[in-house]
Amino acid sequence: MKDNPLRQLETLGQSIWLDYIRRDLITGGELRRLIEEDGLRGMTSNPSIFENAIADSHDYDQDIQATALAGRDAEAIYETLSQRDVQDAADEFRPLYDRTDGKDGYVSLEVNPHLAHDTNGTMEEARRLWAALSRPNVFIKVPATAEGLPAIQQLISEGISVNVTLLFGLPRYRQVVEAYVTGIEARAAQGKAVKHVASVASFFVSRIDAMVDPLLEKLITQGGEEADLAKKVRGQVAIASAKVAYQIYKEIFGSDRFKKPAAQGSRAQRLLWASTGTKNPDYSDVKYVEALIGPDTVNTAPPETLDAYRDHGEPKARLEQDVAEAHWVLRRLAELGISIDKVTQQLEDEGVEKFNKPFDKLMETLAQRSARHLTRAS
Repeated sequence: MKDNPLRQLETLGQSIWLDYIRRDLITGGELRRLIEEDGLRGMTSNPSIFENAIADSHDYDQDIQATALAGRDAEAIYETLSQRDVQDAADEFRPLYDRTDGKDGYVSLEVNPHLAHDTNGTMEEARRLWAALSRPNVFIKVPATAEGLPAIQQLISEGISVNVTLLFGLPRYRQVVEAYVTGIEARAAQGKAVKHVASVASFFVSRIDAMVDPLLEKLITQGGEEADLAKKVRGQVAIASAKVAYQIYKEIFGSDRFKKPAAQGSRAQRLLWASTGTKNPDYSDVKYVEALIGPDTVNTAPPETLDAYRDHGEPKARLEQDVAEAHWVLRRLAELGISIDKVTQQLEDEGVEKFNKPFDKLMETLAQRSARHLTRAS
């Protein structure tokens, strides 16, 4: 285990989390093994992950039957299933949470994705989920939409720990950090403790390249000077964006403004690299782990990426290497006529829809299974 690359990430200041949840992972002991052997330090979920877990498994049948017979609708059944998984996973991580004094050991549950553009609805659901989960080591996931920003600020001020999700762009990242810091300042001004109010900003990585690369490939096909430049930039934009985001993180949380909350016990809102599974088969399957290792960061990886990194990862602090080149990549993108801000806004819009669809599909699946159980019972 000494040579396990996953465990070595911890010595470089990075926490490795799992972007996956499923009941048999918890009940079968695999989650505990990942914590003990791989140094897993947290877990994230989203509507798509739950849709796959519940639709492709019979592990949930008993709970679906019981809640259906109790007269609950599909959405209420989903909440029962997802909350139980998150609570059970949080309990597995609780010793780590206690040992790290609240730095790690978190499990995330997302608000209904249809609330992405509803500030008040998001806040109401986040409060309800936080109370229902009743665990200090959970995050409520709130999307980094324009409407999500005031919700993030308010929830933080109320002491609710937030995982900010669907974050793609650097200007929006600055707004997310501002919402967090302002929320912490408001809470401190009320004389309330800030030490155990936690937050991560989940910066989605591989999806950026997945959208930008085809635009660059068109330019490459056309030939000429732009083609040469496009070749140099292709596959580099996501990592460049993440590296610049980390410089923003250091700037803000190292500022005079944050010194007061820090003195009161507040922690920085860590950057979490999300969407780190490689989508382009031409790229290394650990591309979005290797390049983004740095202090006080989190990488949440899907199971296949976690397995790949355990097998052939080469841990080294690379996040602050070639920062000047990262800025160069983003400048060149603009010269090629590609607006990164437009790209990231499109990714945000599509990201909301990518969570709405599996959520709706899961509601249909639960409604059908519920109806079957009710028919059998009658």
